[in-house]
Order: sequence, then structure tokens, then C-alpha cells
Amino acid sequence: MTTPDTLPVDREPTRAEVDALDAPVVLEFGTGWCPHCLGAQPAIGAVRAEFPQIAHRQVEDGRGRPLGRSFAVKLWPTLVFLHRGREVARVVRPQAEDELRRAWQALADAAA
Repeated sequence: MTTPDTLPVDREPTRAEVDALDAPVVLEFGTGWCPHCLGAQPAIGAVRAEFPQIAHRQVEDGRGRPLGRSFAVKLWPTLVFLHRGREVARVVRPQAEDELRRAWQALADAAA
């Protein structure tokens, strides 16, 4: 079984590696200096804690980064909710916990 724990930590995972995952995962595209990314962290952290069974990976994004381009990421942060390589939900620049909670719940339901 390919799980999010098998994704490389020393480099950006490839799209093929992400698509091969059997377990649900949330990929959060952004940067450490982005004010939108930093502002969203409290809401992301709060909702993430409600779904400990779902892996979450932050992916440094930017011009020329192939994983973000393969998901057509345009704004940060963008959270892509995946199960077995299929996008279940997407949240761009979350403003409230409710929209994040709905996406995390949709992924939990898809994985059940």
C-alpha cells in the first residue's frame, strides 16, 4: 500500500507518486512567506485536528514547480483533497473553517 508517509520529504513529490497513493491526503500548496498562507494556518490547523486519520502535506509552490502546475494551482494557499489520485475537493484561499471542514469531510467520506 502506498501511503502519504511514503512520499519523499527531501524533495517535491512527483505527480505519479501522488497519484499512486492509496490513502487520502490533503496537499496544501503555498509558501512560508505568503501572507494569505500564514493567515489561513489557524483555520487549517483547527480543522485538520478534527481529521487525524487524513494525512496533510505542505508543498512549497512557485513558478516552475511541476506538482503545483499539474494541479493548476494559481493562488496560495490552495488545498487539494485527494483519494487514490482523484481530486475530491479543493479550497482556494480559505477564509473560514466551514469550507475547510466540508472539504475534509468529503475526503473522509470518499475514503470510508
